[in-house]
Amino acid sequence: MPANASLKYSLLDLSPIIQGGTPALSFQQTVTLAQHAEQWGYHRYWLAEHHNIPSVASAATSVLIGHVAGATKTMRIGSGGIMLPNHSPLVIAEQFGTLESLYPGRIDLGIGRAPGSDPLTAAALRRQSPRNADTFPDDLLELMHYFQPDDDQEGRPTRSDGLPSFPPPAVQAIPGRGLDIPVYLLGSSDFSARLAAKLGLPFAFASHFAPEALEIALQLYREQYVPSPRWPRPYVMVGLNVTLAATDQEARRLFTTVQQQFLSLVRGNPGQLPPPVDSMEGLWNEMERHHVHSRMRLAIAGSPQTARESFRRIIEVTQPDELILTASIYDLNARLESFRLAAELMRTL
Repeated sequence: MPANASLKYSLLDLSPIIQGGTPALSFQQTVTLAQHAEQWGYHRYWLAEHHNIPSVASAATSVLIGHVAGATKTMRIGSGGIMLPNHSPLVIAEQFGTLESLYPGRIDLGIGRAPGSDPLTAAALRRQSPRNADTFPDDLLELMHYFQPDDDQEGRPTRSDGLPSFPPPAVQAIPGRGLDIPVYLLGSSDFSARLAAKLGLPFAFASHFAPEALEIALQLYREQYVPSPRWPRPYVMVGLNVTLAATDQEARRLFTTVQQQFLSLVRGNPGQLPPPVDSMEGLWNEMERHHVHSRMRLAIAGSPQTARESFRRIIEVTQPDELILTASIYDLNARLESFRLAAELMRTL
């Protein structure tokens, strides 16, 4: 059983751009999926920041969060995540302060350390040097400070070198200051796990594309966790690629879309989200097949009956408080059906 007996399930959406589609179509489909997800009991709807990827439309993540929040009523909407090295902490505090002011009690701020892009795109984002990621802990502390309600130095976070990590009192996030915006740390390494533990923040592991370090990262996070006022105990989220259909055969066929997508990334030639194929045979060589399978080691593709045991095994090993489900499915109706079946399954686990 998970540490929290009430296991939450959330949905991660990259607003995929299908072959022959447009970002406008992707945003329409994102709203449709979010509205259905709210009806199906999903706790949170995550939207992720990526840049210069032909199959991902969610680059302006804060803007899209506002659009989805406006089209839904009660479901929490969050960033899964904002790649902080690309941004000024003050700007992100203002953006999410605006979102929380517009949709009070529904906005979550998930933060990541990776740039979500290639080096050339990072430079175009004015992230001038890869060393900017080295300032991530300080930037995160600064961002968290902007939400604090007063200017007293007592109790403020400090940097790893012991120096205060906040701007002069004259610099405030307006809106943002004093707002109750939960911060989550997302990652795929032990670095993020240790930092989340040190700061007493919830931690989401990106095992939907990088499962290798999952177990050791969660172990370190739990062992080193320092309780915080909002989070007196660790809170673990695990990302999963999930493709469900009425039959195993159909689910495996739908799953070839994400396999093709990862294959294009392996080859350094990403494109729009491709339609499924009957078989991957002949589309990849043995080395490519092995690489894609290693990235998809925890992916679940099958009928609900087949998927149930896979879910149980992952829950038993990781003991999550929340599962974050994602799926790269070409056809919108098939995507909706997959997330509907997943919600039904989650309620019975």
